[in-house]
Amino acid sequence: MTDTVKHMKWWGWGNDGVGFHHEDKPGFAPFVAEKVGLDLHTAERAVEPSFDDLDVPASTAPEAFVSALAGIVGDDHVSVDDLVRVIHTYGKSLRDLVRIRGNQILRSPDVVVYPADEAEVQQVVDAAVAADAVIIPFGGGSNIAGSLEPMPAETRTVVSLDLGRMRAVVDIDTDSGLARIQAGAQGPDLEAQLNSTGWTIGHFPDSFTHSTVGGWVATRSTGMQSDKYGDIADIARGLRVVRPGDVLVLRPLPSTSSGPSVREMILGSEGRLGVITEVTVQVHRVPEKRNIFAYFFPTWEAGITAMQAISESDASPSITRVSDAHETGFTMATSKTRSGFSKFTAETALPRIMKAKGWDLDKICLSFIGYEGSTAHAKHQKKLVDAIVKKHGGMGVGEGPGLLYDQKKFDTPYLRDFLLDMGAAGDVSETAAPWSKLLQVHDAVYAAADKAYAEIGVTGWIMSHLSHSYHSGACLYFTFAFVFQDDPLSEYDTVKNAIQQAFVDNDATISHHHGVGREHAPWLEEDISSEGVKVLTALFESADPGAHFNPDKVVAD
Repeated sequence: MTDTVKHMKWWGWGNDGVGFHHEDKPGFAPFVAEKVGLDLHTAERAVEPSFDDLDVPASTAPEAFVSALAGIVGDDHVSVDDLVRVIHTYGKSLRDLVRIRGNQILRSPDVVVYPADEAEVQQVVDAAVAADAVIIPFGGGSNIAGSLEPMPAETRTVVSLDLGRMRAVVDIDTDSGLARIQAGAQGPDLEAQLNSTGWTIGHFPDSFTHSTVGGWVATRSTGMQSDKYGDIADIARGLRVVRPGDVLVLRPLPSTSSGPSVREMILGSEGRLGVITEVTVQVHRVPEKRNIFAYFFPTWEAGITAMQAISESDASPSITRVSDAHETGFTMATSKTRSGFSKFTAETALPRIMKAKGWDLDKICLSFIGYEGSTAHAKHQKKLVDAIVKKHGGMGVGEGPGLLYDQKKFDTPYLRDFLLDMGAAGDVSETAAPWSKLLQVHDAVYAAADKAYAEIGVTGWIMSHLSHSYHSGACLYFTFAFVFQDDPLSEYDTVKNAIQQAFVDNDATISHHHGVGREHAPWLEEDISSEGVKVLTALFESADPGAHFNPDKVVAD
């Protein structure tokens, strides 16, 4: 084992306590062993990490500046502590975790500040700009696109502005279905506050348990139920953004023709235009009925065609998701241990029915489709969808698998941490493309990944699902895994770069909902054209001429 991998393994951000243990899933270990050459029963498990082993760059924040910040937010809400600064150094991408575990921290924030309200944010921003410091807004720290890290060459004082104290649902306009929410409110907290009065935001990204509404806006997030509720770009109606000297205020209007959309400029800006302090979002009454049903399709092509037909129909489900054969195999191999009638149905009766239909069990694709609203509405939606599924050769298998999917929907990202404990990579890339390009994109990404695996000399794995449908196209979400060899980050770059390049080479976007940050910036010009990059550069330079707000993200300064 190389020194780099050893370094990674001692920083053991394991998965204990989050509901996933491979011992509970008998099929998981042999599945992983077969597909990526890793036997979880014999692999060396990461040891308990020691923070003392990290080389943390010393804070360079002047004492007078730290004292000034403490005068704004209070002594208890300013920190130059090494552990606090490391926590605010990176997000949660595989690259971030490898660097932490490998003791690769070239630059950390010099001071972390926790304001209590917008007035304190304004004072912190003004003090930082006056001191020629850098401000990096911090929400839940779940970003995986490199949007949070300070640049290694940055010589100015770096302030991580953590909005964690600002997490309240301020007000709900019940006539309009609009809720004012402080930007630091994390998913579970804001949803609990809304649910207590009968409302829901309907936005549930994979990172829901650790991400914030401000972060969702800053990265143009998408939730699992976006087919019904829309992306955050549809949900966020009003914004308050602190800038030097004043607050940019966008009222929550249903629609407006007020020139180029400043709201759209803030969406996806990743902190480069100011600090988002409050978001007014469209909320909905908690639905009377909510069901997720499972379906199978004989092939990936049939599943994609069915999802397109649903998007073009009168049906309006909340979720339209279909996994390709690889992901379906993974899901079935890692499902709960069954017994009795459930075991017979899943392992004997269902395969027998599929074979009788002439299906190749190595090509079947699992789908989850959700329905929400009144009981009558949900029933009607399901009837419309069932007819489409049948027309495209699919079959329904009931609500049971859908209930399990709903219970475990936030667990999947932890598989990456679990594999990393064993010296293996597990990561994701997602994109969106027109319906006419989806199959081409899917096949091209598989070919690119396989070529990259061969280049670094590993047995790799890749799988995919369609996760969000639109009238003109859909999102494809890819998960890939392989065992590290001698140079983890270089090997990761080889695979990740191949996948990203396959996106733009086949008319797909570089990211559907993870943002740009540093991770996807190399492909931005191919995505939006050189003139598009010029426009963005001009926007950032004119709005922030001193490069105080999260510099070098989205486009390099």
